[in-house]
This record gives sequence, C-alpha cells and structure tokens, in this order.
Amino acid sequence: MSTPAQPRTRMPARNRLRHQVAQLFLVGLGGTTLDATERAWLRLLQPGGVILFRRNIENPAQTTALLREATEAAASAGEHIPSIRAVDLEGGLVDRLRDALAPMPSAALVAASGSLHDARRHGELIGRAVRLLGFNTCFAPVLDLALPESAPVMRTRVYGASAEKVVRYAEPFLQAMRGERVLASGKHFPGLGGGTLDSHHATPHIHRTWQQLWDEDMLPYRELLRLLPIIMVSHASYPRIVQAGDEPASVSHFWITETLRRRIGYEGLILSDDMEMGGLLTQMTIEEAALRAILAGSDLLEICRDPALVLRAYEAVLSEAERSTAFRAMVRRAWARVVAHKHRLLTPQLPRNSTEEQLTRMRSEILVFTAELEASERSRARQHDANAPVAAASGLTIAAPEGEAS
Repeated sequence: MSTPAQPRTRMPARNRLRHQVAQLFLVGLGGTTLDATERAWLRLLQPGGVILFRRNIENPAQTTALLREATEAAASAGEHIPSIRAVDLEGGLVDRLRDALAPMPSAALVAASGSLHDARRHGELIGRAVRLLGFNTCFAPVLDLALPESAPVMRTRVYGASAEKVVRYAEPFLQAMRGERVLASGKHFPGLGGGTLDSHHATPHIHRTWQQLWDEDMLPYRELLRLLPIIMVSHASYPRIVQAGDEPASVSHFWITETLRRRIGYEGLILSDDMEMGGLLTQMTIEEAALRAILAGSDLLEICRDPALVLRAYEAVLSEAERSTAFRAMVRRAWARVVAHKHRLLTPQLPRNSTEEQLTRMRSEILVFTAELEASERSRARQHDANAPVAAASGLTIAAPEGEAS
C-alpha cells in the first residue's frame, strides 16, 4: 500500500513536527462554551479535530457556535487543513443530539423493519442531522454482532447476530452517509460481539477463535471496506489469538497493522476508541497508551474529556518523535494519511447556523420516521402474539426474527 504524498506546508521546520503530532489528536471539550483555558490550549496544541458529547450540546445554535469557535481556535495559520468535527450519533442508546433535535431510532429498530430503504433513510437522517449542526464526522454505524454474550452491554446498538445481516443494513446506511458528505466510522474493530464487559469501565476479554473472528466479526469490515473512511478500534483483548497476546486491540500491532492494514487491506483512517476509557487506562498510563497506539499503526488518538491527559499524551508522542527517527517516521506517515484524507473528504469552511425552518423540518422527519418504525414493530408483535397460540396448539415452533434469540 502506498503512503499518500505529504502535503506542502509553509510552517517553519522547527514547528513542523509539533504540528504533525497534533494532527493525530481528536479531543473533547468541557462544556457548552470555551473558557479561556480551553481556548488557550486549543490554540497552543492545534489538534486535528474535536468531538462533542451531550455535556457540550444544549441547542443547535449553541452547538454550531461551539464548533465554530473550537475550529477557529485550533486552526493552523496558513495551513487551511480541514478540522474533524465529530459526534457519536448511532440512534437509540447513543444519540448526542436527541435533546437538540429529536430522538433518532436505533439500529436494532431499523433492522427489525426488514427494509433496506429504512436503513438508507436512517443514514440520510443521521447524516443531515449532524451536518445541520456543523459536524462533518459521525462515529456510526456499530458493526459488532448481536451475540448473547454482549447483549446486556450492546443492547439496541447492533443490527443483528449474523455478519450477513450487519452488512445488509450497514451498507445502505454508509452509502447514505457518503451521500450526505459526512464521514462515517465503523466500530469496534475487530468486534465486541463476544464481550461481556463494557470497555468504558474495564477491558473485555473476548474468547473467540481466529476463525470465528475472521469469518464473522471481521466480515463486515472486509465487505464494507470501500465505504468506511474511518474504522474505530476497540479496547478489547482476544486471548485465544496467540499472535495478539492479551493486549487491547487499540494498541496491538497484530490487529491494526498486520490484520486491518495488511491482511484486510484497509487504506482509510484508523482511530482508537476513547483512550480515557477504563478498558485501556486500567492497563497502562495515557503516555504509554498513546505511544503504543502510534507504534501499532493508528492514525488518530481520541481523548474525550480531560485536557491534562490530552497534553500528557501529546507531549509523550512529541518527545518520542524527537528522540527516535523510526517513531518520527511513523508519526509523519500517520500525519500524511490524516491530512490527505481531510483534504480529499472534508472542506475547510466553518459551520454555519441553520434556520429555524430547517431545524423544524429535521425534527419532524426524525419523529415521523421513528413513529413509522415503532408502529411497524407493534404490528409485528401483535402478529406474533396472534400466531403463538396456533403454533403451540399444533406443535409448531415460530422462528424468532433474524438476529434475535429464540
């Protein structure tokens, strides 16, 4: 795989490495506005992008203003490199815009409809919703399998238990997101379907074989490769894979470089899941995590809340890049990929406020779509209840919907 040509830069040589390291960081913010301290460290660091959470989102106008101010503060003078403005909006349980707009339906509800049109519509609405508020990147869809082990954790975030079902509904979703000019991110490679723990709090140890992971968990990534501008890597470990050892996938050379890059052939951007999560920081310091993620082959490091952790990770990567020629080369390759993808897929324009008419129409479309899906789900449930006594009396077994436990 060829490395994208490094873009030209007007930056003085002594500052170039600092800028290259900073472009590898996607950072979170503290509240609904920037305070003086936050504005200062954004200007100092000039990270590659920001990610907002519900703590940052009060209403559409405030959200757009915050994104605009953060983008301006982090902008590199003379560079004109587009900034990533990211949000998690899967629908259902993970929906950062539910209060600012309207609750978006979950992936499970969409898949239950059996309609590829609904899957595409889901992607269109999510793409339009995030873009309307000023985002250009959305960390969806979830490509994990709905296996019994992870059901208490993943719940309605997943399309179904089979890889084929995940591909079936994720493909039109991703095509719609591309049509809306929003970068999507498949997650959580190589798969959290066999996990019993929430990686926000602890490291899931997933005891699936290589054949299970390759044929099932990783099949959506292999099939949807060209539709995924970003792939997010999990903090789970896979102890039955001898080559991988017991380290989290997000810092694993085996999973990121040997498997995702070389064996699968992925050429897009590789992003760590939030590096503040317990699935990683219970195992190592933020400095070690950042260095190991770069060494493993990651392009973007996501640190979502604490500016002290952002700065510690940044200084660790910068110091190692100044010390080690080999590590500096890895930083520069990752930076080149990030900047090349940004120039190709994003624009440098600042977010603009939406009109009240646009917002009202968006809310209405989301509510109508959700109501239609819920009505369809109720209809299926009534039909199932009506058929159940007949089936019991005749000794027949009514199959559960695809991807659901019987």
